[in-house]
Amino acid sequence: MTLGRVNPNFRLEDQGITGLGTVHYNLIEPALIEAALKNGEGTLGRGGAFLVSTGKFTGRSPRDKFVVRSATTEDTIWWDNNGAMEPAKFDALYDDMIAHLAGRDVYVEDLVGGADPALAINVRMITELAWQSLFNRTMLRRPERDALDHFTADFTLINCPGFKADPARHGCRSDTVIAMNFDRKLILVANTEYAGENKKSIFTLLNYLLPEQGVMPMHCSANHAPDNPVDAAVFFGLSGTGKTTLSADPARTLIGDDEHGWSERGTFNFEGGCYAKTINLDPDAEPEIYATTSKFGTVVENMVFDPETLELDFEDDSLTANMRCAYPLHYISNASETALGGHPKNVIMLTCDAFGVLPPIARLTPAQAMYHFLSGFTAKVAGTERGVTEPEPTFSTCFGAPFMPRRPEVYGNLLREKIAKHGATCWLVNTGWTGGAYGVGSRMPIKATRALLTAALDGSLGEVEFRKDDNFGFEVPVEVPGVAEVLLDPRRTWDDADAYDAQAARLVQMFADNFAQYVPFIDDDVKAAAIG
Repeated sequence: MTLGRVNPNFRLEDQGITGLGTVHYNLIEPALIEAALKNGEGTLGRGGAFLVSTGKFTGRSPRDKFVVRSATTEDTIWWDNNGAMEPAKFDALYDDMIAHLAGRDVYVEDLVGGADPALAINVRMITELAWQSLFNRTMLRRPERDALDHFTADFTLINCPGFKADPARHGCRSDTVIAMNFDRKLILVANTEYAGENKKSIFTLLNYLLPEQGVMPMHCSANHAPDNPVDAAVFFGLSGTGKTTLSADPARTLIGDDEHGWSERGTFNFEGGCYAKTINLDPDAEPEIYATTSKFGTVVENMVFDPETLELDFEDDSLTANMRCAYPLHYISNASETALGGHPKNVIMLTCDAFGVLPPIARLTPAQAMYHFLSGFTAKVAGTERGVTEPEPTFSTCFGAPFMPRRPEVYGNLLREKIAKHGATCWLVNTGWTGGAYGVGSRMPIKATRALLTAALDGSLGEVEFRKDDNFGFEVPVEVPGVAEVLLDPRRTWDDADAYDAQAARLVQMFADNFAQYVPFIDDDVKAAAIG
């Protein structure tokens, strides 16, 4: 049986997928929530949000991601970072997953990745869970209903949380697998209910396709000045650095919170929704994001809630610290209607330095920007993971290594070329610790970070006096109105200057050790910008 709206010439049967139960095509939010409740997949929360637990997997499984090795991908994939799967193993996985779906109801959403029509790709998302279909519909871009009558997919993703892979038969690592086949234009996800795998698979896909068209795919948030899309800014950053929070500035228009492209026409969002972490979400500091957790159709993942009142607990991380909510972009009042912006005037790289060494903001040359982009530094702090008793560095190249199918230098060179061509100013912003490392110092004041970012984005920061940092070589402002002068010189915030020097030397060496892997692949100017 078939329900919903679909191109009559592009049903699942036309893709060779037959023998299913009821196929639900392109259901809208109320129908998907009804189906998910009927199936017992979750709970209807306050305001019509859908509350769900993803079971064993509350985050991505990067070690279970694979790309099919073929003549097409042999010389283009960064194999040190991406597991290889043989075509025959993928074919067996596909056949077994389709057999698993026999007689089962499935939910299909025909969606779009990319707000720029000239660069967008059509994606068909198939899953056996109605709530995951709601998530997919929320996170990707939704075509107009009339467009569904002639929609065909460039790529298809099939997600079977109930199917367990066989490592021997399917060439994977465990019974969980995320496999991409660029020749067959298929993505297969099995044995994980964590919906973030769906969105990040499409991001990985765009990260592979777009560089061939001269487009820089970016793991970043983006905004622009009100009524002036030309004045755009992008914010690179790993989880916990403030990417979503700092881009959601009420004084600017939000383009998107996570995944964007930079083309010859400017900046464009890949997605149609936001996927925000909700742990310790503060209604005063982030009122609009907080409000989405009780809006109709928001998917709330892995949050503890009162079974009687349905009140969410934003502090209880007993299920996971990676609790999240997925909501459509238009739930943020200052979100862009087009999800398009101009060429970034400012490129901001966010880091959470738990060593307490980096200044709150620094200006980078294009070569230094490429260095820090390839480094992708942030830090874990004690207590966040078992066994972490002091700050630990995390280097995730391009601020998103798990989603980068090509070598890092491909993205680094694209970024450097676009910065040079369009004259963007680059900044490194530390949202981490000052006055000492984690456990001794304190978190960088959010008011100071916002004041510095405002000055950077309106151009006034470029007019102040700068000094050259002795450890990292970048430029640091000496004095900025509205910001305590002592914050701008991290060494002065420490009680023991010698201890700061020792900590700074440690961090410099960590950067140098990590960056050694890229030295054979980079130009001399970036080598000259290297630290240590």
